[in-house]
Amino acid sequence: MKKILLVEDDPNLGLLLQDYLQLKGKFDVVLCKDGEEGLRSFTKQSYDLAILDVMMPKKDGFTLGKDIRKINAHVPIIFATAKAMIEDKTLAFNLGGDDYITKPFRIEELLLRINALLKRTDNAEKKEEMSPSNFQIGKYIFDYTTQIIAIDGQQQKLSTKEAELLRLLCIRKNEVLTREEALLHIWHDDNYFNGRSMDVFLSKLRKYLRNDPNVEIINVHGRGYKLLIN
Repeated sequence: MKKILLVEDDPNLGLLLQDYLQLKGKFDVVLCKDGEEGLRSFTKQSYDLAILDVMMPKKDGFTLGKDIRKINAHVPIIFATAKAMIEDKTLAFNLGGDDYITKPFRIEELLLRINALLKRTDNAEKKEEMSPSNFQIGKYIFDYTTQIIAIDGQQQKLSTKEAELLRLLCIRKNEVLTREEALLHIWHDDNYFNGRSMDVFLSKLRKYLRNDPNVEIINVHGRGYKLLIN
């Protein structure tokens, strides 16, 4: 069963949604009445999806969504609100939301959105699991499992975060890996100090790969990084 966090301050609507989804037989829905309670629940349990009302006491849904994204970069988030302004929708997606539904809505429509997001997440997880653990980086061989890069018989052992960062760069080879994605995926928080830490790891990776002039990790101004292999 998929576990859903439902944060809704209207008790009647909250109980209605909880009962409807659980009657489908494939969801376990935890209902919280405000943003602070929702955040406490999210930090204590593992969830497959979150549905957040925007207008709530103590902590609004947008703030809660931002806090959740600091903890988990990938869990799908649906924002629910009575506001239909484009500014609110833009803010919802900029905060890392995956979908936005305007009240009043049909429960069947919410279910369709939930199923679509969970299907997309499941497919992404399967793709991640199937991604290779061995990578050819120019003249280098990178074994993610053993965290070793090798060239001409010489080996360099990487730290766990160095290996995770290099793996992300390899998966996105010749494409931009955004700074936010790397920080949230590896550090689960894109704050300033983690950013500086990642800069140090990038400098080390560049040093490890310096013996092949056809391999380069470049900065893409305002966006992130790119592993170039000519």
